[in-house]
Amino acid sequence: MSRSIIPDPLRRLPWPVLGPLTALVLFGSAVLYSARGGHMWPWAAMHMVHYALFLTMAVVMSRLPRETFKQAAYPLYGVLLVLLVLVEAVGRIGGGSQRWLNLGFMTLQPSEMMKPVIVLVLAHFYDNLPPAMTRSWRALMPAAMLMAVPAALVMLQPDLGTAMAICLGAAVIIFLAGVPMWWFISAGAAGAIAAPLAFFFVLHDYQRKRVTVFLNPEADMLGAGYHITQSKIAIGSGGLFGKGFGNGTQSHLEYLPEKETDFVFATMAEEWGMIGGLFILAVFFVVLFRWGLAVSRRAPDRFSQLLAAGMVTTIFFYVAINMMMVMGLAPVVGIPLPFMSHGGSSMLTNMGCIGTIMAVDRWSRRGG
Repeated sequence: MSRSIIPDPLRRLPWPVLGPLTALVLFGSAVLYSARGGHMWPWAAMHMVHYALFLTMAVVMSRLPRETFKQAAYPLYGVLLVLLVLVEAVGRIGGGSQRWLNLGFMTLQPSEMMKPVIVLVLAHFYDNLPPAMTRSWRALMPAAMLMAVPAALVMLQPDLGTAMAICLGAAVIIFLAGVPMWWFISAGAAGAIAAPLAFFFVLHDYQRKRVTVFLNPEADMLGAGYHITQSKIAIGSGGLFGKGFGNGTQSHLEYLPEKETDFVFATMAEEWGMIGGLFILAVFFVVLFRWGLAVSRRAPDRFSQLLAAGMVTTIFFYVAINMMMVMGLAPVVGIPLPFMSHGGSSMLTNMGCIGTIMAVDRWSRRGG
């Protein structure tokens, strides 16, 4: 009877993944509800609206054939480059950075969308590259240029965290494509040499402060080290079981900055404790490793394998960098926590990744 009631496309969705993911979003909404002082609007309500809207988008994406993704790769890349240029020209300034475009119905951050699109473009590039050329300069230089142009535009905003995420996602695709290992070793050595020069001559003053504060946050607890100090206090005070829903003090008394976006994990940990953190990690383990990497391994072709692995990596970098940041294990950068932080651009990006992995999963089962 259920087969006649539930449409076939709905039955074929990966509910063992979408179920935990939906639970994580609802948990995020509860955290945002508490952070807003017991009000649904705007954070908690818009969080669920964004998820419902972009889940629908992900389901539509999952029905698209492989060729559609390939045909869309370079046009999407070109459109986002134009939007990144527009951000420099007419973008909205917030928090000292110029990263957003006001579209009326939502505020869009094009740099967020570039994270999965750079994966799509490079997967398409290496799929078209003859295997014999994988170990030649033709496998590296075009890919490096595809990565460098958007990363440079994002750096101008300035947004070091997102630029790094774009480069990391691109580097994973280049590595998985099979280019020589010595290229990565050489790049690492060059980066180690260039890092001190970049610190003094490339980074902005506030970015240099973030690095020095990361090394010694207690040196300026009320200034540059304020964010990470308050975050660590919130996480530590939560203990094993937390203070209880709605009983957080760091967020409710406005000690914790960016409590609904970059530091939402600290907001959660204060009220839900280590148990809440383990739940979040468990959901990401199921989504990324139990499902996402499994989809990549059984993908039917090179393009699909690179695409799925790159999308998994994109979400993983979000999670890893954000959690390390709020716990003081990495410098503070503008990276939200997927499916927990408030923000339409972040939800759009991450659900785009999920929809792409779902599409690869369908290609594997039905042959494209």
